[in-house]
Amino acid sequence: MLSLFQILDLILRLALFIIIAHVIMSWLINFQVLNIRQPFVAQVWYGLNRLLDPIYSRVRRLLPDMGGIDLAPVIVLIAIYALQIILRNNAALFI
Repeated sequence: MLSLFQILDLILRLALFIIIAHVIMSWLINFQVLNIRQPFVAQVWYGLNRLLDPIYSRVRRLLPDMGGIDLAPVIVLIAIYALQIILRNNAALFI
């Protein structure tokens, strides 16, 4: 059962990394540090969008319209951190 805990923890850490990479990449694109016309940047950007858009769209449906501010990544990050805390506090059940 400990391996199940480790696999779940790994999945949550990977999700955190992907979301943080997406947020940083969106900032770099918006501040014109990265150009979306470059093939590699476009592939990574569209790949991250296709991966995270189903998660973000569910969260966006629950949030009120904020004007131009997208709080979906923040809400998903908080949810992932909460799941990690719950898993770590109940790690004894996996042993």
